[in-house]
Amino acid sequence: MVQLKFSNTKNAILCVWIFILSSCSTNNTTITDIPEEEIETEAPTGEAEIEETLSESSTTTIGELGTVTFYNEEQIEDHYILVNDAAANSVYLMDKNADLVYEWPLGDRIIGNDVILLNDGTLLASLESDNPDFQFGGQGGIIQIIDKNGKALWNFNYSNTEHRSHHDVELLPNGNVLAIAWEKMVKDEAIANGSKLGTDIFPESIIEIDPITSTIVWEWHAKDHLIQDFDESKLNFGSIEENPQLINLNYVDADGGNIMHANGIGYDELNNLIYLSVNYYSEVWVIDHSTSTVDAALHSGGNFDRGGDLLYRFGNPSTQNDGTTQRLFINNHYPNLFEPGKMLIYTNGGDLEQSTVYELKLPTALNQKSIPQITQPEIIWSFTDPELYAPKVSGAVRLPSGNTLITEGDFGLWEVTQQGEVVWKFSAPGFFWRAYHYAKDDPAILALDL
Repeated sequence: MVQLKFSNTKNAILCVWIFILSSCSTNNTTITDIPEEEIETEAPTGEAEIEETLSESSTTTIGELGTVTFYNEEQIEDHYILVNDAAANSVYLMDKNADLVYEWPLGDRIIGNDVILLNDGTLLASLESDNPDFQFGGQGGIIQIIDKNGKALWNFNYSNTEHRSHHDVELLPNGNVLAIAWEKMVKDEAIANGSKLGTDIFPESIIEIDPITSTIVWEWHAKDHLIQDFDESKLNFGSIEENPQLINLNYVDADGGNIMHANGIGYDELNNLIYLSVNYYSEVWVIDHSTSTVDAALHSGGNFDRGGDLLYRFGNPSTQNDGTTQRLFINNHYPNLFEPGKMLIYTNGGDLEQSTVYELKLPTALNQKSIPQITQPEIIWSFTDPELYAPKVSGAVRLPSGNTLITEGDFGLWEVTQQGEVVWKFSAPGFFWRAYHYAKDDPAILALDL
């Protein structure tokens, strides 16, 4: 048994892998230099033969799927984790020893980002379409329900010259599926609406699909809720500061026209609301799902009588030209509504090179069908660490014990307590979109009949 001591956990884990694989890259390319869709590194496998002692109370071992460090075994929740590794194009269940429990055979399908395990043991997956007409990081285009053996039980293609689904999917209580989609606005239309870019642009939309009929039964389009103060001769001209319910079309100067880059979607069943994580705006937008599709294109209608305008937004006041209110997010992923009125969210950190996980209390006004003031939500809990930083992807889920499972996209996973104690880590070469917790007696796990 090899025993090593290090002051820096990430360096320790990296050195252990170098020792095992007897190889080390000398180039300067990092994960942040590589587009999400081009990463092809495969996660290594191996026997649990090497133990690294970091301190008297922590040990690191090598499992089949990567390296795990146990800092406080008494505080670790024993459960399975569903891992989406875009680098290896792999979706698998693992235990807390980083040993493989089950991996889904995807064949030639490529995960577009989100894959979740449903109660009946099937996967709901965002997948990449072949030969897309336009593509950005987090690409998708196909949504499938996949059984244990890799068979597609349902397939929905939403990829053509006009639109493309991407990043995230959400199963609604009625069995329908919410998906994010880019929507093309050609150059002339974009300019007419007040865009200053002079190119085609691709604002976001949300669609709701009925898997039984494979039809879109509801939709929302950001292009119906824009404002701009760039050109008074064009559509949507007005005061950005006085219209927080509308989206500043020119907030981002985006190469290729990907001006918003939504990356996550959450659904509040109690209030019938959609929470959309918009990475390039460093915000979460709250949208009324009680509207009809017609009303969702207007400024009135629905439970809040605001149509498809934003009911609430938070994370980055500068999107409304507010330079005095403190900014909360610098890029963000996974608006996880883990219980009524509360959200976990991962803010990547950008140039700060340090990420933070927040637990937020959402405005109670939303429960009363009234419009809250555009202020930052209350921070109930947060966690950061000098070693926690992923510039892309990532997220967090709350465990039954109260611990939080954090996905650090280009490193692996952390488990931390409410007191901020790190009790467990998993690391492997990969690009981890998200990880989800499943108890060993969860209906989804039992349905797999492992």
